[in-house]
Amino acid sequence: MELMESGEMYLEALYVLSLENDLVRAIDIGNYLGYSKPSVSRAVALLTSEGFMEKDERGFLYLTEAGRKVGQGIYERHTVLTDLFMMMGVDVETANQDACRVEHYICDKTFEAVKAYVTEHKS
Repeated sequence: MELMESGEMYLEALYVLSLENDLVRAIDIGNYLGYSKPSVSRAVALLTSEGFMEKDERGFLYLTEAGRKVGQGIYERHTVLTDLFMMMGVDVETANQDACRVEHYICDKTFEAVKAYVTEHKS
C-alpha cells in the first residue's frame, strides 16, 4: 500500500519517539508533530486499520513490522538528507526543514546515490 506524506510523518514520529521511550501515546505524537488531538486520533485509527501500528488496552502505540520499516526508512532519509544539506553549507534548522519536505518525494534510486555520497564524504 502506498502511504501519503502525512501517514509517513506519523510513522516516522512514532519510530523516533519509540527510540527515546518504549511507551508512546497519541498525545506524544501530537506534541512531537504539533498536530491537534482529533487529527492524530484519525491518523492513528487509519494507520492501525491499515496494519502499520497497533494500540494496546492502555492506549500505547506500537509500530508493526510494516510500520517500523516505513518509519525507519523515512527517518533514515531525513537524517541523510539533513547531513547532505549541512555538508553543502545549509544551517541545521533549514537543513532539517528541507529534509522533512524532500524525504517524502525523493525516489529510492536517487536516495541511494545521495546516501552513498554522504557516507563517502562525511567527515
